[in-house]
Amino acid sequence: MRYFTIQPPAELKPYVRFYWVLEHELGADEPSYIYRSVADGCTEMVFHYRSAFNELTDKGNQDAGPSGIQFQTTQYRRFITTESFGIFGAYIYPFAVPYIFNIPSSQTSNLAFDFNTFLNRPGRELEEQIMLAADNYKRAEILSAFLIARLRENVLKDDRMAIAIRDVIHNKQYRTVSQLADAYNLSSRQFDRKFKEDAGFSPKTYMRLVRLQDALRQYNTNKTLTQIAMECGYYDQSHFIHDVKEFTGYHPGFYFSGKAEGTEYRDA
Repeated sequence: MRYFTIQPPAELKPYVRFYWVLEHELGADEPSYIYRSVADGCTEMVFHYRSAFNELTDKGNQDAGPSGIQFQTTQYRRFITTESFGIFGAYIYPFAVPYIFNIPSSQTSNLAFDFNTFLNRPGRELEEQIMLAADNYKRAEILSAFLIARLRENVLKDDRMAIAIRDVIHNKQYRTVSQLADAYNLSSRQFDRKFKEDAGFSPKTYMRLVRLQDALRQYNTNKTLTQIAMECGYYDQSHFIHDVKEFTGYHPGFYFSGKAEGTEYRDA
């Protein structure tokens, strides 16, 4: 399995965290591959440029479409393919959603669409260009041009919540909503409302999602589950277990064992 990231151009860095690529060749002893996406506070644009996945649900396999957009989510999903695959994706801050797609983040949480349904003709044309691109660096160029053109039509007017969301994701200095609200000179109620508009979730829920992603990035670090929980800001072990199970579907002991679905790329 091959996984790597590509940095966006400078103009996009405030809005796009990175582009990513996941490729895998199925062998004779591997008739299928199951990928599990987990809860995440960022939005992803995903392009399957080699084969496609079907979604596994309680009702059986469902056609997930060749490519699409998954907005910030508190849910995990499972997908399966029986072919070797290649995927190109963009990992986007949630506050960028209104400026790229002209829809409030608060209205997109836990939603997923194929590009044709969500963007109509521009989505179809973008998907075709990505599919036909010579390589993943060319795909990054094509998607960058698309995103920059849309962002230039909608300039970010008030960046306080964008800064607050980036603080929650990258800074780790704030552990409570009241601390965050105080830092931005807003009451907890005002901050909660404004934050949800741009992040898609309340600050409390969003901080849980960020803690989860911080914990999952500790995969393969040889740290104990207790160390991971403490370093990522969980109050106790039971709190850590509850969140990992809710947002990934796995007990943390199994997720970090190397046997869980969707963790293979972390080994790569």
